[in-house]
Amino acid sequence: MALRMMPLSATADLPFWRQPLFLLCLMAAAMPISFATWSALLNNFVIEAAGFTGVEIGWLHTVREIPGFLAIGVIAVLLVMREQVLAIVALILLGVATAVTAQFPSFGGLLVVTVLSSIGFHYFETVNQSLQLQWIDKKIAPQMIGKIAAVGAGASLVAYGLIVVTWHWLELSYNTVFMVAGFVTIAIAVYCALAFPQFEAPNPQNKSMVLRRRYWLYYLMQFMSGARRQIFVVFAAFMMVERYGMDVRALTALFMVTYMINMLISPTIGRWIARFGERRMLVVEYGGLTAVFIGYGMLYVYEWSWHVAATLYVLNHMFFSMAFAIKTYFQKIADPADIAPTAAVAFNINHIAAVFLPAGLGYLWILSPKVVSALAAVLALISMLLALLVPDEPDDGNETIFSARRAARSLAA
Repeated sequence: MALRMMPLSATADLPFWRQPLFLLCLMAAAMPISFATWSALLNNFVIEAAGFTGVEIGWLHTVREIPGFLAIGVIAVLLVMREQVLAIVALILLGVATAVTAQFPSFGGLLVVTVLSSIGFHYFETVNQSLQLQWIDKKIAPQMIGKIAAVGAGASLVAYGLIVVTWHWLELSYNTVFMVAGFVTIAIAVYCALAFPQFEAPNPQNKSMVLRRRYWLYYLMQFMSGARRQIFVVFAAFMMVERYGMDVRALTALFMVTYMINMLISPTIGRWIARFGERRMLVVEYGGLTAVFIGYGMLYVYEWSWHVAATLYVLNHMFFSMAFAIKTYFQKIADPADIAPTAAVAFNINHIAAVFLPAGLGYLWILSPKVVSALAAVLALISMLLALLVPDEPDDGNETIFSARRAARSLAA
């Protein structure tokens, strides 16, 4: 692994393919090649190979989210390992776990492999978010993060496209696809380790847990985001298989359409965040998600076709693609030295609900999917109300609308 240190200020003269932004793009592509493949095949694989119902899939996702809840451990790892190195190690672990998934077609075996892949995924996402906020200037962060998100969506699109085109044509097995995806992720991670210097951000990061009162709105939005997202991640695609009988090709084609749209709109969303601000974009996201989750409940009231369900799925992902406005909101209000430890704390908070919601809601899903959808709609509505507390121009000292009002009263006095 390349150990040569290089300050960010010295990277401007490097060719683009060796600059920090290109490294972020490469890592953004490597992760979804494994994760998107796992997501595309999982629901069919667990139903066909392991006979899963809503109960088992709920427990699987609960166990999968435990490493996310323990992402605070990243702070301890960073005492002995740089963030850039940890990101690459986490990608390799994700790739290895994805590659061997089909070797364990049982409830217990899938739990073990899922935990390993989850450690890789969540630790990578934690440090990747931190590196983005440290390496990208806040003036252009929405646009750049939007482009990085588009790269990730593009990688997912390629993975899904290959599955759709080759699944029946080459008579692929689950094992073959899982292994190819895992090894591609590993190969990209190894290249990232060898081809880039160790980039040194200008602000050294705190190496202890950081909890600050003035970040309270950011913490609360992270908690609601995690709770709401889990309901969608666990049950939306599962419903398409369980209720509408979608096979691997059909479900993967749906994912493909979703990520094609996200790839196209993510840079635009970045520009909108820069132009209209985080508050407006978050309100649009959460308002749209409230309507979508209500629509999911209506699927079980009016017996709508799979076309409506698929449309709701795509819309859900479109609104989720606006979520990086939370990142840029935090970047604007944060002490630069807090970014790495707070990224770990935020991931921990984001996964508090994820540890108990999937398993609990798995039992509720058996009784009434409509109630699960209604709960998701309520969470999205609460998130929209919280977004209204974000000021038009967030900054250090202007973290919420209450901060602005307090400052105005102090000035008047």
